[in-house]
Amino acid sequence: MKTYEKITDLAGRIGECIGISDWFAVEQERINLFADATGDHQWIHVDPERAKGGPFGGPIAHGFLTLSLLPVLTATAYKILDARTGVNYGLDKVRFPAPVRVGSLVRAHFKLLAWDPLAGGGAQMKVEMTVECQGLDKPVCVAESIMRRLP
Repeated sequence: MKTYEKITDLAGRIGECIGISDWFAVEQERINLFADATGDHQWIHVDPERAKGGPFGGPIAHGFLTLSLLPVLTATAYKILDARTGVNYGLDKVRFPAPVRVGSLVRAHFKLLAWDPLAGGGAQMKVEMTVECQGLDKPVCVAESIMRRLP
């Protein structure tokens, strides 16, 4: 995990990787819980037997589940010591180039695309999050996350 003392320490790091998360297991139980939370019970996600005959040879995670792992992946990739809070401001350019099969390990690389100061010492940051899946050549999610970090 990379540690930054101050929010302003990131201002000069545009274009750089600011952190890489730990590996995180995507298990069927988490997929089922996500299906319950969202109402998306498509068989390709929640019916392992039926999914064996589907296009991916088994169940896969929802794309939005992969995207929703952003907070847990960020928490192991980098921290900013003087940031008391982070607020999700939105997303740009979200793509899911490859599926996440049940039991896969994923991790994210975070590249700073933009850093803009906010009143009070905070900053709005645009960070490209590229989620890779162990054993795959293609990423499973690429998204530009816009967040505000506040002291």
